[in-house]
Amino acid sequence: MNYKNNILELVGNTPLVKLNTVSEGLKPLLLAKMESHNPGGSVKDRIGITMIERAEKSGELKPGGTVVEATSGNTGIGLALCCAIKGYRSVFVMTDKCSQEKVRYLKALGADVIVVPAAAKHDSPEHYVNTARRITRETPNAIMAFQYGNPANPDAHYRTTGPEIWEATEGRITHFVAGMGTGGTISGTGRFLKEKNPKVKIIGADPYGSVFKTFKESGQLMESTPYLVEGIGQDIIPENVHMKYIDEIVNVTDRDSFNMARRLGREEGIFCGGSSGTIAWAALKIAESLTENDIIVFIICDTGERYLSKFLSDEWMKEKRLLGFERMTLGLVNEMKMHNAPRLVLVSPENQVSDALQLMNAHGLSQLPVLDEGNSVGSIREGRVMAQLLNNRELLQAPVSEVMDAPFPVVNESVEVERAIKYLKNSPAILIEEYGRIVGIVTRFDVLDIHV
Repeated sequence: MNYKNNILELVGNTPLVKLNTVSEGLKPLLLAKMESHNPGGSVKDRIGITMIERAEKSGELKPGGTVVEATSGNTGIGLALCCAIKGYRSVFVMTDKCSQEKVRYLKALGADVIVVPAAAKHDSPEHYVNTARRITRETPNAIMAFQYGNPANPDAHYRTTGPEIWEATEGRITHFVAGMGTGGTISGTGRFLKEKNPKVKIIGADPYGSVFKTFKESGQLMESTPYLVEGIGQDIIPENVHMKYIDEIVNVTDRDSFNMARRLGREEGIFCGGSSGTIAWAALKIAESLTENDIIVFIICDTGERYLSKFLSDEWMKEKRLLGFERMTLGLVNEMKMHNAPRLVLVSPENQVSDALQLMNAHGLSQLPVLDEGNSVGSIREGRVMAQLLNNRELLQAPVSEVMDAPFPVVNESVEVERAIKYLKNSPAILIEEYGRIVGIVTRFDVLDIHV
């Protein structure tokens, strides 16, 4: 029979997958290392096992002990899986920047989770690493895994990730791209690949606001600034970041990171987190100047299921001013309208004018579409109707058909906003059609509200 003794034996040996659509027009072969295929859903499963086994071997971690760690979530999940199998208690400290999906995942694995402010500086007692250190001191028979300085972190990638990539590419890899957080993935994998072939370029992908790129290029440690991508970047240089193995660092914006991650899901079927978008964007940027002889391998860090309430939510992206206007469709605008009115308030030609005015007043609207058996046949505009009523109040009891204006244009929900603006130049609103049904209305104000 073919089976594994426990879930931990499924860690590693993740596949490489070729990019086809988002890499169109680029000459190199771009391969995604699918670390989301690990049982805990991320690259951090590798170091979770290694750090615990090293602590057991050294005698630092004893039966019935507690494992404490400061984590953005994925390392915690890797450790929690191991703790669940081996019978240890686990406690994780995270910042309020991390998604609720990760917090709930850890709790589902039996871990205790403490959430602290992301704004706390690295020298503050409230900083998540310092909080984890305090909990370790105060908890009997506890160890702190400390992925930032634990040599088992890069060693896990030196022994597994690097050899896997080398074997899978038959030693033909020319560029390796990874994120930079604790430094373990890029340092351990980079060391192995450099030992095999010193010409392999190791590229770090880093969010704007992190300190790595400036430090690499100038040796100066700047003050970090906030960014939204989780799991990569730092405000200090961890011990496990070995700059000697890193040839170049590429900065990537939150917008580019998240939009690339969303594209990977929609165009390649690779459902991943924001840091994977950061890495993929850097890989594609590097590819622009390379040839068909080059092979780029980049890390897909984790799965997108951990970010459904974050960048994979259109509402969250709009709130953070990150949803690209050029990618916004009329359907999305219609779904994201902020007011509490129904998406489509309408009248029929037979309704009385007074009914139409009452609807507009009840919902705070200045215009209504007139539909007859699902077809757009006219529109009611408050200002024009009121002007007519000043001359003839009896129109209040007249049918809408007597006072209605030309119908609003009907446009498919998949049309991008930029293409639809031409309709709004001549009409105050557009009706949204979905599979032959009129399902909503988008006004000039709704479109302007995208960037407000």
